[in-house]
Amino acid sequence: MASAIHQAAAKLPAIAKRVQNLGDMGVWQRSRAFHDLIGYINGTSSAIQGIKTTDEMFESEMVKKLLQLFDALEKLVEQNPPLEQPQRFGNKAYRDWAQAMRELLPELLEQLLPDDKKRYQFELGQYLTESFGNATRIDYGTGHELSFLFFLCSLFKAEILQEGDIVSAALRLFNRYLELARQLQRTYNMEPAGSQGVWSLDDFQFVPFIWGSAQLAVKSPFDPSKFVDEEIITQYKDHFMFISCIDYICKVKTGHFGEHSNQLWSITDVPSWAKINAGLVKMYQKEILSKFPVIQHVYFGELMAFEPVSSGTTLSNARLGHVAPPPSKRICIGTPNLVPPVPVASAPPPPAESLSIELNVGDSSSESSDNSVVLRPSTSSASLVAASEGSGDKLSKE
Repeated sequence: MASAIHQAAAKLPAIAKRVQNLGDMGVWQRSRAFHDLIGYINGTSSAIQGIKTTDEMFESEMVKKLLQLFDALEKLVEQNPPLEQPQRFGNKAYRDWAQAMRELLPELLEQLLPDDKKRYQFELGQYLTESFGNATRIDYGTGHELSFLFFLCSLFKAEILQEGDIVSAALRLFNRYLELARQLQRTYNMEPAGSQGVWSLDDFQFVPFIWGSAQLAVKSPFDPSKFVDEEIITQYKDHFMFISCIDYICKVKTGHFGEHSNQLWSITDVPSWAKINAGLVKMYQKEILSKFPVIQHVYFGELMAFEPVSSGTTLSNARLGHVAPPPSKRICIGTPNLVPPVPVASAPPPPAESLSIELNVGDSSSESSDNSVVLRPSTSSASLVAASEGSGDKLSKE
């Protein structure tokens, strides 16, 4: 069996870092992987709006197996406790955990992947292995989180996860990853990789703020201006990913929130969660996906391909503000030509002053190429677009 897997893998494109210099950044932003990633992030936002992390939801057998994988990785933390050393630096026991993780993951992936999907084991393993930090520097940052997004997106591209898994992949699987990442950060005193301090959104994460704001775009029990209130944090930290992030920040940082997390503090002035979500996606494209120091470490393969998309291909947008339709009417993911593109009017780019960003990374219409990972918005989302059209290119804090 192992030899057959190696033979199959040998026929696939090499899994390698493809961004070698600044000139490659433009190629990356026109790549299939870039378009699939944005489509996946925005499609998930459309799917999870109005759904709490604690709500009951469909969990397929594959999702359950993937959750068990994280249980196994968590046990490795117990087996590799932190060493007694000065706490100013990353704890060297993390390197032991990372080595144990690298040795265990291939076995875990081989056990859970169906036989007809084992050809993807090495690519999936590469993305997952890179998701937990750097063992040399003992640090963790948004580049490692990005690698896990590649892993999730690849599971859908390979049809290992199906369209009905889109909600649980975010609110169960990604949330479980987030819990383990935080445990590693605390246990091994990991440094933030490439953090800009007070001027970054967060030292370690970004995507949970995007998806967390999407959860709150429908039926939110509180306004954006309230998310730093202690009562709101206590009541909703388990229900919404965004508030979970705020709770974690308040635990690991001291002082006034506006001083240590200025970018997040400025979001309290944005009038709606839908505008916050749109602004965060733009900020993610500018501050993470357009930074060479981050993307130079990213691996590409067959599922997340560095090949360019067709000329004229545009990026997808999330359409928030209405309850998402059922999966059968919502999603076209990793299966080309099943559902024709549904062109809709472009939404203006988002939010407050700190999130008002000019990008040159592609169009923002909802139409996507036939092979992109993209959840098609419901036609009912048009009312949100119409309501926003008068706000211009930069949304104010009115």
